[in-house]
Amino acid sequence: MQDTHKKILFKYYSTYLEEVVSETMWAETIDLEKGYFKLDNIPFFGPLIATDDIFLAEYDETEKCFIHRKTIESSGNSIVQILILEDGFDKELIREKLKEINCISESLNDTFLAAEIVKEVDYSIVKSILNEYESLSVIEFAEPCLSEKHRADLLKN
Repeated sequence: MQDTHKKILFKYYSTYLEEVVSETMWAETIDLEKGYFKLDNIPFFGPLIATDDIFLAEYDETEKCFIHRKTIESSGNSIVQILILEDGFDKELIREKLKEINCISESLNDTFLAAEIVKEVDYSIVKSILNEYESLSVIEFAEPCLSEKHRADLLKN
């Protein structure tokens, strides 16, 4: 993976944590000379970027690594953050429901996860699942990176 991928540093202000955070994520090298990469991770917190987006990163001498500078091309994928509110609730129930409709997720800990919604998935189905759990006060969710395609899914229903 080291030959085809690089760890990229992302720095941004997290409204969830209310501080500037650093998150490193794997990205596939598209053109090292130009600094073009394709994100190969699900972001937990912040930048307006989703899996498979193409972005520009530059090597930073101070940080001794590549740092994300700007997103160049959107993949049409989206990222949703989910916070588990109910003590003892098994987050795997939500992860499985999302997986059934082709949405993978990664857990940060027992109460926080991020889910990737690929372009082909109808976001209104995802949103109805999340709204159901939110109405039961089991979760809260945020949509930090919602693609144009997924915004359109919500308008047609």
